[in-house]
Amino acid sequence: MPTKRGWSAFATGISLWVASRFAGSPNLHMLGVGLLILPILSLLVVRVTKVRISVTRTLSGTRVFAGTRVTVNLVVQNEGRSTISFLLLEDLLPHSFGKPARLVVTGVPPHNKQAISYSIVCRNRGRYKVGPLSIFVTDPFGLSRVRVETTAENELIVYPAIEDLPAWRLAAQGSGSGEAAVRFLHRAAAEFYTMREYVTGDDLRRIHWPSVARTGQLMIRQDESTRRSRAVLFLDNRSAALGGNGSVGFERAISATASIGRLLSRAGYAVSLATADSPIRPVTETSLLDFLAGTGPARARGIADALAVVRSAGQVEGTLAVVAALPTPAEIAALSRVGTGYARKLAVLIYPLNTTTLPAPAAQEYETRATAARISLLRSGWDVYLMQPDGKLADAWQSRNRRRTPLAVSSS
Repeated sequence: MPTKRGWSAFATGISLWVASRFAGSPNLHMLGVGLLILPILSLLVVRVTKVRISVTRTLSGTRVFAGTRVTVNLVVQNEGRSTISFLLLEDLLPHSFGKPARLVVTGVPPHNKQAISYSIVCRNRGRYKVGPLSIFVTDPFGLSRVRVETTAENELIVYPAIEDLPAWRLAAQGSGSGEAAVRFLHRAAAEFYTMREYVTGDDLRRIHWPSVARTGQLMIRQDESTRRSRAVLFLDNRSAALGGNGSVGFERAISATASIGRLLSRAGYAVSLATADSPIRPVTETSLLDFLAGTGPARARGIADALAVVRSAGQVEGTLAVVAALPTPAEIAALSRVGTGYARKLAVLIYPLNTTTLPAPAAQEYETRATAARISLLRSGWDVYLMQPDGKLADAWQSRNRRRTPLAVSSS
């Protein structure tokens, strides 16, 4: 179809032709006819020309954190027999990334390729599709073009922002489970182990002395039972609690959940995740971030059922972490009941709105709710962290745990 330039040339040609009829100028008449014919000829050229091209798209990263700049690389290969004179590429982007990317490719010889690229900034978490790509074949004058659309798309997952939290002692003091590292279960009876006779070179620390006393021979403890400490993460993602996608409070809750989840996972915990609208499930660090990248607000009104499932999954030596808005009195009671099944529990409570920007009566109401929730949960053995929606969890975490000894955790 003709471009804006082609329609302008056609309209100019008609105007000049009409003017030549009144002025009686042969030269003006020829110029007008030429401008009328040129867009038509260019349209025939682009329709008749058979362009055989293939385009491959790759991303510099498919899983990135919010704020990362991603480079999109396009490789255009000319599979035809003639040189491609001019191509306009338009790559469709999600609305949050702005307008589609437009690039120009010129002079690609037969059976050759040309690489071009552009970059995008991933400002918000989410799961996105880059593409499809539209190819516009135009004539050298840019008067006409034909659109060819490809169906290839690339998935881009943007993780929520994560804060680095010091790995303070996460297990309950006196539980005997240590932090979350692998714990050896030593038993006194020899039948709980696989025994074999001592061989020169074996570690002497693995000698099972009760068996030596009974049999009179050196016996080596060959196998030991191990168990990882468990942690459950609960995210209150109700839209009625912290707002919808993009709201400051909701995104802060997602970020806090990701930060605590990564901390627990790297500390050696077997982590499970539950939300107000999804059942409890085991997660790794990667699967946790993948899930949170696409988590949206839930329409559930209450969290009693979800908390009941979390309570049933509790263990005597487990850890519970809850990220939620300021709870109501009924929700405080439910949280207190849930916490009875865990040795260590912590709650990150987020104000729905920044109290410094609210009128005094509204700010006072939020502060009253926060104080009541904090006192009640502290009495039930919880560690409580209060956050403004635009605050940082690391600040509250550091302030709460500054007197505790940090636990060394591998950064890998």
